[in-house]
Amino acid sequence: MNAVVRQLTIATVFTVVTTAIFGLGYPLLVTAAAQILFESQANGSIVERGGVAIGSGLIGQPFSGPGYFWPRPSAAGKGYDATASGGSNLGPTSATLISKVETERQRLAATNTGVPVPVELVTTSASGLDPHLSPAGAVFQVARVARERGVDKASVRALVAERTEPRQLFVLGEPRVNVLMLNLALDERYPGSVNR
Repeated sequence: MNAVVRQLTIATVFTVVTTAIFGLGYPLLVTAAAQILFESQANGSIVERGGVAIGSGLIGQPFSGPGYFWPRPSAAGKGYDATASGGSNLGPTSATLISKVETERQRLAATNTGVPVPVELVTTSASGLDPHLSPAGAVFQVARVARERGVDKASVRALVAERTEPRQLFVLGEPRVNVLMLNLALDERYPGSVNR
């Protein structure tokens, strides 16, 4: 009987100690380190203007006004729903996908005639919440944005170049443009009554 009690005691103490270390201590340590080293990212990379949260630099959001840069299409929930992240799960032979892509391609081609539409502007990302475009996806939209804002294309193209983020650590990923940050910079530099 003493052996059974001893084994139960050891098992109970082991369970309590490992739960305290790995269930409480480790998460608290990681949370504290994140708050100290990466405070903005740990808190969702919230973007504020005038003390009001207007979005996150990590989550895509819709812009449909012609004077703004448009993000990739979203299949998350009913579109850009951060609580329902996910792709469309439509395969390359899906008639629904082909129809959606062609409809979107025609809509975008009408805004910049004679220029091929970058594929990212007509297809959703895997998460449906990608906040970035490639520089080519942003440059494709320069003519429309410049026309709607009443500024020259070279100035808007220069703004895209300024807001283009390089590869991380010079080798990871591809150059990219955060759509929210680009549109905020656009509003700061060329303010006007443009519907979002």
